[in-house]
Amino acid sequence: MRATVVLTPPMSKRLIAKGVAALPQVMAALDRGRIVITLGTTNAYVAEELLEEPIDRSAFAAGFIDDRWNINARLGEMGEIVLDHGSPIEASPEETLASLAAGDVVIKGGNALDPEGVVGVLMGASTGGTVGRYVAACLARGIEIVTPISLSKSVHTSIVELSREMGIERTEMGMGLPCGIFPLHSHVITEVDALETLFPLRALHVASGGVGIGVGAVSLLVEGEAAAVREADTLIQSLRNEAGIELAGRK
Repeated sequence: MRATVVLTPPMSKRLIAKGVAALPQVMAALDRGRIVITLGTTNAYVAEELLEEPIDRSAFAAGFIDDRWNINARLGEMGEIVLDHGSPIEASPEETLASLAAGDVVIKGGNALDPEGVVGVLMGASTGGTVGRYVAACLARGIEIVTPISLSKSVHTSIVELSREMGIERTEMGMGLPCGIFPLHSHVITEVDALETLFPLRALHVASGGVGIGVGAVSLLVEGEAAAVREADTLIQSLRNEAGIELAGRK
């Protein structure tokens, strides 16, 4: 059985979050390890899925894109969420970093996804921000990095190539905050990956974008046994009233 699916951005974020929560490595870390949920709009939905309760999503963001590269006016009101055996704990970023080991998971969002599956993370901080703090340590210790990201962020240029071209001090003009871009190799989970994690089916990315409520939408083709496709459709239909996130920028 085949079905077409249109996911608006809030629907995509919630679906991806459910897919992240269902990943075996995330479930294992939730049970017997640590999970760090870094700031980000999609990560806010992930946090809600893992905490099983709502959070202040508008405060759980750092940089974002509206009509420019912007910074959340509410940055600093919420920090990263750290779960130890599934329970939130208070810990400084330094303490958190020192405590992480293989089997733990860092959830880090991104701004772009290239054809090779490399995620691009825009960096407005000269020290690299979150990626500067976590990525080298994660790769050195074997800590899993999971990246929830929508297919609407797909780009056609190599992120590695872009990282060589960009840089905060290499841009003379721009709309908003000057940034570099980091090529992040991680476990990527998109709308397609989420559906294929949650249900025994195949999903294909058909189109991106739209107008009105469909601005930023992702269209998919879903294929599988009738029962699986109908079950996936039931979940997707349940997301239709998912609320978006209102953000105000500093720039």
